[in-house]
Amino acid sequence: MAKLSTLAETLIGSEIVKLGNAISERVRNGEHIYNYTIGDFNPAIFPIPSELENLIVQAYREHQTNYPPGDGVYELREAVCGFIKDWGNLDYDVSEILIAAGGRPLIYTVFKTLVDAGDKVIYAAPSWNNNHYAHLTNAEHCIINCVAENNFMPTAEDIEPHLKGATLLCLCTPQNPTGTTLSKESLEKICDLVLQENASRSNGEKKLYIMFDQMYWTLTFGDTQHYTPVGLRPEMKEYTVFIDGISKAFSATGVRVGWSMGPAEIINKMKALLSHVGAWAPMAEQKALAKFLVDKATIENYFIWFKGQIELRLNRIYNGIISLKQKGYNVDAITPQAAIYLTIKIDLVGKKTQAGKVLEQQTDVTNYLLSEAKIAIVPFSAFGADANSCWYRVSVGVVRLEDIENVINALEEALQKLS
Repeated sequence: MAKLSTLAETLIGSEIVKLGNAISERVRNGEHIYNYTIGDFNPAIFPIPSELENLIVQAYREHQTNYPPGDGVYELREAVCGFIKDWGNLDYDVSEILIAAGGRPLIYTVFKTLVDAGDKVIYAAPSWNNNHYAHLTNAEHCIINCVAENNFMPTAEDIEPHLKGATLLCLCTPQNPTGTTLSKESLEKICDLVLQENASRSNGEKKLYIMFDQMYWTLTFGDTQHYTPVGLRPEMKEYTVFIDGISKAFSATGVRVGWSMGPAEIINKMKALLSHVGAWAPMAEQKALAKFLVDKATIENYFIWFKGQIELRLNRIYNGIISLKQKGYNVDAITPQAAIYLTIKIDLVGKKTQAGKVLEQQTDVTNYLLSEAKIAIVPFSAFGADANSCWYRVSVGVVRLEDIENVINALEEALQKLS
């Protein structure tokens, strides 16, 4: 085979998609598996709001099928400004908003707009895909290995030693894969460090920016609150680029509408780059969403139902894992805070199966859970954590309430068979 580009030769595909595809193949072959790997929703359980669906259908019937403007239709950018003001208390102008086909192309354009080859990019492990985007830009990886004691979130103390010379700090809260959040105090400290670092740099020197991924910000539970750099430190507006959209807020992963907010100069450069990639959200979806986002009453009613159903699933699985822990099994879970994810611990390395096989490494544990309990979950190693990490992400967007008891029972039976 002919040699390809260095990027192509070294590129690693999404570990989660690869795992999901392998499981889907087993399901097609007749195997029953509880597949909780993909951060998606089962539309039969969690459909998009019917009002949004009707508006999309109407837009197609009105033949809204031509190219959209490069930065998104004006009325949608205007509606996004109102939405983030009403629900997130953030003030942005239409010129500071960029629409794209979900969060992924926006993250890519943030990296390509801000990061040169060799620039230092700071990100947490575990976290979603930052390692791949850093690779796509040939950046210097600066990885913060996070721990359970901090709910797998990076702290200011973790970040501070690495700020000198860094170009981009990637923060995601609520975080994928952990479903945990940055506290107000922690985010304030991080913002203060960024401001101090930028104040120390000369006029001709590149500044340090935060890419703030808040795709799950509407999905917080209990006493958990979502905070933003700009909300806590208004002067951070100059150094923050948000990643946001409807994928998780409205169970609309396949509708593909996302947006960035940031300094107009950066947004304009991202728009220029996106014009060559062409990853625009479809015109009909943009027109429909522009009307939907201003319907506050409908959105409020949807959030009440949607968040209630997500929280119910997270808590039931969490309680099931804790009940197994109380029975003496080497499992654990972090109390649900946000998003559609539960962080659980399954520490079985060294255990022996009934067939006499020793689970020598974490991949053996993952395979054992899949084969014996028919449970598919994603190890944190798929998110940049150490290969020996015994922590996993459980995604509840496809979970049927009636299956949860069966899943916990199947897990317990599998645990009982180990010695």
